[in-house]
Amino acid sequence: MIERISVEVTNRCHKGCAFCYSSSNPEGESRWTSDDLVAFAADCAAHGVRAMSLGGGEPLEWAPLLDVLARTRGLLFRSMTTNGLLLDEGRLDALAAPAVAPDKIHVSIHFPERELEVRRAIQRCAAISARGIKSGVNLLVRRSGLEAARRAAEALAAAGIGPERIVYLPMRGEDTPSPEEVARVAGGARFQSMSCLGGCARSPRFCSIGWDRSVAWCSYTGARRTLAAPTWAALVEALDGDGGLGLTFCGADGALLPLRKASA
Repeated sequence: MIERISVEVTNRCHKGCAFCYSSSNPEGESRWTSDDLVAFAADCAAHGVRAMSLGGGEPLEWAPLLDVLARTRGLLFRSMTTNGLLLDEGRLDALAAPAVAPDKIHVSIHFPERELEVRRAIQRCAAISARGIKSGVNLLVRRSGLEAARRAAEALAAAGIGPERIVYLPMRGEDTPSPEEVARVAGGARFQSMSCLGGCARSPRFCSIGWDRSVAWCSYTGARRTLAAPTWAALVEALDGDGGLGLTFCGADGALLPLRKASA
């Protein structure tokens, strides 16, 4: 039973990280309209979906964001992930408006070796929390940058951002750390990461929908199908039709050993 959906509202992002799984770039686009995404969220909520996360790309570069947040308020738990570059005081005030405010905002740290980026995430989290919205951090971990990621985690902890507010995301495609390396970055204590950290397998409770309205069991796999309509029935058909949608392993060889490989 799908309980959580992740929706990439756009692949537009001026940060343009080379490793981005959605190939985000400054000229990115979206095939979502405000009306379609609201209708999709409402239909999914009516069929048991409890949470929707909005990402990209950079969701703050998608014009209908505030409208969608306002129109889905009360339907389900709404979170969003941002790189924080556009999260200035004015945009924060607009996001925090009572009729709009998401239930949680996560700020990404893509380059933990960059002190400015770590400081920005800490500052943005403090500003988000000050407006009554839950905040957290998505910390990208590379095998080649384990020490930088560990220092970033220590800086977050020193700022009062504990493990319950940090999600450790292993780099995909290449430079992928092992589960043990991610655990060491997190300090050896309990930590949050992706459900597939130990191997490639679908979660029966989660799926991802791209900026191009393609459906997958996770955000990283290349096995995808097009959502025929913004409805729950179309989502189920994309995931389960014709024998079921598979997965393609997205990690580096020898890092996260796949439990299963499949294709659409």
